[in-house]
Order: sequence, then C-alpha cells, then structure tokens
Amino acid sequence: MQADFDHCATLVRDADRDRYLATLFAPAKQRDALNALYAFNIEIARVREKAREPMPGEIRLQWWREVLSGERDGEAAAHPVAAALRETLARYNIATDRLIALIDAHGFDLYDEPMATLDDLENYAGKTQGALFAMAVEILGRPGAAEAALMRHAGVAYSIAGILCALPVHAARRQLFLPLELLERHAVNRETIFARQAGAPLSAALGELRRHARRHLAAARAELEVAPPEILPALLPAATVGPALRRMERRSYEPFEVDQTPGWRRQWWLWRAARDPSRIFMT
Repeated sequence: MQADFDHCATLVRDADRDRYLATLFAPAKQRDALNALYAFNIEIARVREKAREPMPGEIRLQWWREVLSGERDGEAAAHPVAAALRETLARYNIATDRLIALIDAHGFDLYDEPMATLDDLENYAGKTQGALFAMAVEILGRPGAAEAALMRHAGVAYSIAGILCALPVHAARRQLFLPLELLERHAVNRETIFARQAGAPLSAALGELRRHARRHLAAARAELEVAPPEILPALLPAATVGPALRRMERRSYEPFEVDQTPGWRRQWWLWRAARDPSRIFMT
C-alpha cells in the first residue's frame, strides 16, 4: 500500500507542484492521504487532455464513479491512485458523494459548450476546487459549519485564477470557461478568444472576473480569522491566487501568453503564507 501512496506523491509533485509543496507543511502522518486526494483530482482534471474526445472521457469518468461505488474492486486494487484513494476515504471516513459530484462537474470539461453564467462558474468551482479544499481539511481536522463558507470562497477564487492562467490552453482547444454572461456584458465575441486576439473589451471582461475573484479572496480572509490552525496546510495553495491576479494587472500582461512564473517564486509565496497565514488570501 505504501507504494501506492508513493506513486500518488510523485504524481502530485510532477503535476500539481503547489499542492505537493503545501503537503510538506502538514503533519507527516497525513501527507499520504492528502497526496492520494490530490492525485485523484489530477486524474479527473486531465481526462479531457488524455481522452481528447468526449466519449472516451465519459467512459473514464464512469470508471472512477464505479471505483468509488465499489463496483471495480479488482481493478481499483491494481490502480495505485484508486487504491490509495479508497484507503484514504476509509481511514478518514470521507463520504464518496462529494468525489462523485466532483467527477460529474468535470464532465463539463469534455465538451466545448461555454460556461453560461457567473453562477454556473461558482457552482462548478464549489464542486471541484471548493470540494477539494474541504476534503483536505477533513483529513487535517474535522471542519465545523463555519469553515464551509471558507472552503467555498477559497475554491471560487482558486478556480478563477486557474481559469485565467489557463486561458491560452483553453483558447487553443476552443474551450470556454469565461462566462458568456460576462463576455456579452463587455461585447466580447468568443471567436476573438479562439483566435487569441486581445483587446479592450476582453481586458474589461477579464478585469471584472479578477475583481470577482478578489471579492471571494476577501471573504475567505475574513472567515480565516476563526479557522483552526491545523487546517491551514490544506489552504496554502490559495496563497498563489493573489500574486497571480496582481501579475495580470501589469501593463505588460498578455492574456494569451503562458504564465512563466518560476517555480521558486511560487514556493516562496507558499513558504511566506505558511509562516504568516494572513497572506493566504491576500488580494
């Protein structure tokens, strides 16, 4: 079983470096479980990238649903991420319904239908990144009702920053996570996005979305004041959101250029936030 957890740690280290580094600030006895959870998220989030077409992607997502419902015991035991995840869920008594909801939400990723509204985006973020924060918190220490709002605000802010950073990738495959509601308000034609053409209307739309993320950061920061300290390692990845948004405010910012922020700088953001948790949700 330890080999399965080690596989998860390697996967997270290579594919989600921020979360891998954040786990190093958690107690050693809980790192395996955190990495199993994060490795599962990587497997689900990159289904479109690996499947390329909706039907193989749907089949892969259904396989994970069946793993969680106990229908593929033999296959799950042979899959290191599935095996480590199921051990983690049993060890920490985490209900599978949120993981299945996370899988269902990522079904959106397989198609080229646009995100319709900001509310739709928030709902997607709550079921994906918000749920991931919440389950990581459960591993580190049972959250109370007060932490539910904190996890949701963190998830929305983190999701928006991720979508903005991934805009070049999404545009290249004609995928649109920017809400149509927002684009229509600023008279942005989606075809200009797919053609990677920046301009004042798109800049205004992206600026509004960044302000929306900052409102959620501020709300999360207010909730953080009463959060128990043992859950903070689960929240550390959100320390990258504020700096990412600030980078996008620079005059030199080009929305269709891939972010080249060096890894050492991101590690610095996480280290500072670990020492001073008030930095986690700085806007």
